[in-house]
Amino acid sequence: MSGFFGSISKVDCVSEVFYGTDYHSHLGTKRAGLAFFSKEKGIQRAIHSLEDGYFRNKFEGDVAHFKGFAGIGVISDTEAQPIVVNSHMGKFGLVTVSKIVNTDELEASFLERHRTFSETSQGSVNPTELVAMLISEGDDFLSGIENVYNKVKGSCSMLLLTEDGLIAARDKLGRTPIILGKKEYAYAATFETCAFSNLGYEIDSYLGPGEVVRLTQNGIERLRKPNEKMQICSFLWIYYGYPPSFYEGINVDECRYRCGAALAKYDDDIDADFVAGIPDSGVGHAMGYSHATGLHLKRPYAKYTPTWPRSFMPQSQNLRELVAKMKLIPNCSVIKNKRGIFLDDSIVRGTQLRDNVKDLHDAGIQEINMRIACPPLTFPCEFLNFSRSRSGLDLATHKAIRTLEDKELDQVDLNAYADHNSEKYKAMVDQIRKDLNLSTLKFQTIEDVVEAIGLPKEKLCTHCWDGSSYF
Repeated sequence: MSGFFGSISKVDCVSEVFYGTDYHSHLGTKRAGLAFFSKEKGIQRAIHSLEDGYFRNKFEGDVAHFKGFAGIGVISDTEAQPIVVNSHMGKFGLVTVSKIVNTDELEASFLERHRTFSETSQGSVNPTELVAMLISEGDDFLSGIENVYNKVKGSCSMLLLTEDGLIAARDKLGRTPIILGKKEYAYAATFETCAFSNLGYEIDSYLGPGEVVRLTQNGIERLRKPNEKMQICSFLWIYYGYPPSFYEGINVDECRYRCGAALAKYDDDIDADFVAGIPDSGVGHAMGYSHATGLHLKRPYAKYTPTWPRSFMPQSQNLRELVAKMKLIPNCSVIKNKRGIFLDDSIVRGTQLRDNVKDLHDAGIQEINMRIACPPLTFPCEFLNFSRSRSGLDLATHKAIRTLEDKELDQVDLNAYADHNSEKYKAMVDQIRKDLNLSTLKFQTIEDVVEAIGLPKEKLCTHCWDGSSYF
């Protein structure tokens, strides 16, 4: 995943873009970048790796030398950006939150026309440069963005820094958000609304799917009206989003509270000593469960934030496992000889959860009753860079299914395992429970997730749970 922030102001906006971008640090750990425009200096840019440091430390030196009334920033788990392009429309900077499924097809099309790629990303073309090239095929920025919508399969939301202002364009199916903010002397566009509060912005509007606007010092101009169909990622509320943030007017933490409460209604016969959330995103779900059942909310794990403040993990599997262990410190006083109910956002591979379970058993717990705030992840995501699972073969569900079926997954009807009323679903969940050494395991139903979010099912992307979404 990635996140971006942009601002245009009647005064210098460098510090605001710096801090606004920093509020997206939970969305990526690989690379980050800033770009600013001023008439005197043109477009200024800096890109740094975040794999050995933090955003604020890497960019503090650059910020002191930047000047501009308009700027964009991004924190990414994938490619280096912003890209700066000199096109027939003039110079522009570009940041994206995207996953382009048909990269090879688009790359081949450009190479056949003798076009050149100058950036690389993880052994392939840089997706943001690919988007910039698609934009540059248009007669103007709007037709170029329409070209992206027409040719990219997957998802793509973007911010463009131009000489005439900022252009914000949300993914054509709205899989990722863009929210506009305003204050007396400035306008901004962000992925996370939590970036607005301490910078003095109030939410102006939520861009619709495929909507395109231009932000200037004097206001916001709509360039393209929104599409009717929407498929916003449900995981924004379940896991990715920061608790104070809003998408489509719906608060993240309030949604997690409702998810936890929904899980509690199926546990009227369970006997336990405490409820706990797996930090960080599981905490909101646990609050909802605790309040619905009356069971005490406790903290058997303390997250060590001074050294490990970010929620995402390094790209290396060995480092991910080490960081996961270092971040969470068990509290034996809460755990020993107790029966706990634990809430977490999801089970992807199950690697980190397996380590947590071992720590709990080592600390003397009697029961570990795991409750997951979403359905089992049965279908690999095709629309976002879901960083915690590099391959569908790694999914805990797929490991369980292979154990039960003893055959290749392409020979298995996954829909039967996605139906929570089926015997195959029950067998899969029980196999995951055994694999993770849990006392009990229950997942949220897709109907309860939809109700907790509060949008119609057809407006939500639920592909990873039921395989229902589309390009």
